[in-house]
Amino acid sequence: MSVRINTPTILAYIKRRKILTACLVVAILLYAFCLPNPLFRQPVSTVLEDRHGQLLGAKIAADGQWRFPEMDELPEKYITALTSYEDKRFFYHPGFDPLSIIRAIRQNLASGKKVSGASTITMQTIRLARGRKRRNIPEKIYEIILATRLEWRYSKQKILKLYAANAPFGGNVVGLETACWRYFGKNIHDLSWAEACMLAILPNNPGSIFPGKNRQTLLLKRNKLLKKLYELNKIDKTTYELSTEEILPDAPTTLPRWTPQLVEKFAKQTQQNEQRKKIHTTIDLELQKKVNDIARRHTELLRINDIQNLAILIIDNKSNEVLSYTGNAPDAGINNQGDVDIITASRSTGSLLKPLLYAKAMDRGLVLPHSLLPDIPVQFGAYKPENFRLTYDGTLPVNLALAKSLNVPFVKLLESYGIQVFHNDLKKFGFTGLNPSASHYGLTMVVGGIENSLWNVCKCYAGMSRVLSDFRKNNGKYSLHAFDEPSIVGHEPIPKGEKLSKYAPVVKAASVWHTFEAMQGLERPNESGDWEKFVSSRKIAWKTGTSFGYRDAWAVGVSPRYTVGVWAGNATGEGRPNLIGIYTAAPLLFEIFDQLPDAPWFEEPYDDEVKIPVCRTSGYRASAYCPADSVFVPSAEIHSAVCSYHEQIYTDLRGEYRVNMDCETGAGMEAKSWFVLKPIEEYYFRQKNSWYEPLPPYKEGCNPSIRGRELINIIYPRDESVVFLPRQMSGEKGQVILEAAHQRSDAAINWFIDEQFMATTHQKHKINVSPTPGQHLLVLVDDKGYRLVIRFEAKDSESKR
Repeated sequence: MSVRINTPTILAYIKRRKILTACLVVAILLYAFCLPNPLFRQPVSTVLEDRHGQLLGAKIAADGQWRFPEMDELPEKYITALTSYEDKRFFYHPGFDPLSIIRAIRQNLASGKKVSGASTITMQTIRLARGRKRRNIPEKIYEIILATRLEWRYSKQKILKLYAANAPFGGNVVGLETACWRYFGKNIHDLSWAEACMLAILPNNPGSIFPGKNRQTLLLKRNKLLKKLYELNKIDKTTYELSTEEILPDAPTTLPRWTPQLVEKFAKQTQQNEQRKKIHTTIDLELQKKVNDIARRHTELLRINDIQNLAILIIDNKSNEVLSYTGNAPDAGINNQGDVDIITASRSTGSLLKPLLYAKAMDRGLVLPHSLLPDIPVQFGAYKPENFRLTYDGTLPVNLALAKSLNVPFVKLLESYGIQVFHNDLKKFGFTGLNPSASHYGLTMVVGGIENSLWNVCKCYAGMSRVLSDFRKNNGKYSLHAFDEPSIVGHEPIPKGEKLSKYAPVVKAASVWHTFEAMQGLERPNESGDWEKFVSSRKIAWKTGTSFGYRDAWAVGVSPRYTVGVWAGNATGEGRPNLIGIYTAAPLLFEIFDQLPDAPWFEEPYDDEVKIPVCRTSGYRASAYCPADSVFVPSAEIHSAVCSYHEQIYTDLRGEYRVNMDCETGAGMEAKSWFVLKPIEEYYFRQKNSWYEPLPPYKEGCNPSIRGRELINIIYPRDESVVFLPRQMSGEKGQVILEAAHQRSDAAINWFIDEQFMATTHQKHKINVSPTPGQHLLVLVDDKGYRLVIRFEAKDSESKR
């Protein structure tokens, strides 16, 4: 049977009952829009969780309350305890419970005062949202109206979550999850029955009864609820008896503070009145605890030397996710700038950029992995780079210069490579904040002149690791995402069909491989700061750095799986003796790596290499005069320079003298290949390499076509340089030391300044002089008559200041 709607009749009725109809429409609209959206507007705490949902830390809400964001899911134990205690017909009523209301009216009339309430959980949620208005009949009726509207909008589970997230639990503890951590120090899903019952009771009278106040009353109420659950068959007898024996917690405890700087970082990014979910990070809490413990132990030792701060960052190279974030030394305190996040602070990078220059120089074919670089005293205008130990090797392979972290060879390499080119490369590596021009940094760029953060340093080395690891996986192609920002919150996987390039956008895989090989250390510093042999199957490419003035100590290490970065120093910038990367940061780095799973080392990227003959001594492409080996080098380096260190010379048949056609016949001459260094390089090289053989002297009567500058090298002062005259404590002018080197060990050098004879030196060619301020002409003449002329200017040391 169908029902026909008589539309004209309805319209006629509405016309006759206009006022009634209007009131009905208004009532419906008021009811529809009476509920605020959102229901709760109170600020919430910033809450950080690790990758497994464990609490890392939290920051109190703007109104001074510990109020965690709404939970995704409530534990069944709590729901059972709450509904049994507060609202046993919660899942069946429409927002208010008529039976409870009738019961409450009867009990209150019989006693002549209020002894029972009839508020459902839904009504209590409304009252919490409205700010706990006065309890009277009009307010009660309004609560019922709003409660029915709330039931219409949300599910029962959602209403329970709203209540649990905003209910008071004593003091400034608001919300179930907050109470779980403040009272029990655990996740809500780990609650026992006794704990769930206690938390179900607390919001009923939070101002009078909580663990820190009226404990005996709270205990009786909790046990009464446990008995009720037992009688309702919600728990068994054994559970009931054991639960009643559980001890109540004490006053609220401190929340976990595993990553306080990270909590503060996200708190600043979040508007205080914004409702948001918890921040789910990529941090691994168990690893974070181990790292914090290591940091705490090392900080105790560092503080003996008044070193107050440190920072540690660990990145999973494969996923580019941050696994551990220690922004400052645990327990550093505000007085020692413990609230400063060192990981994002800009500090002098020391020697950490040398591996990047090494890799890029190989990319361009400027050097091969073992090419020799000069290591001698040099000066570039007013800038005079020096090695940390103030010693020189004359010349040494670039990979060894990297392992020893020598400054002079890398300053010379940067000069050849180009400061503007390297400045642009650093931006591609992911370094930010390089706003000054390349000329502002100059050649100091590679030895600590640039300031940057531990975050960017680790991001760069993790990116290099991915370049190498992904090269084989991508069939010899490069990802455009290798140097992306590491993830702390969530992680967006690289989409399928990602665009790859056969050209390296930043650095080539073979160059990274040889760089990491050079960075591997077979020796490590022990606890005393001394070096000892390290024997292990684990390989780590690592580098340390120390800033000028001993203000920053760095260590960064890379394995196929992880990148670990360590910084130690004072956030104030105060320098300390022995605040050196190798002694201060490196031991901590290796201890952290000992906590990480090992993995097979990187595979050599042969597809990005070529096999060519390389000079066994100089490390450059072999010339016709070189002893050579066929080795794999980065493919770009097939265009690198040919060895210029080996020359063909002619000696007499006994090999004692060099000869030529002026003094010997062809039958008395023998051609030999000879490794030849410049005199100044030879001067330092021979001190550390006993195998080196200098060129034999010319036989008497031979007329060599050689200039004095090729036989004699000035060590100090350099040509066209400025010499500052020291002052003694008495104020009198002191002396400066002039130094030179000769290719012949038995040569004598006569020294002249402004045509005035000063001295004759043998073997060690040094003299002490006190020139007057002004321009001077220095002339050196050896015992064979070869001359070297140097011009320099002398100035008082006061003018330097």
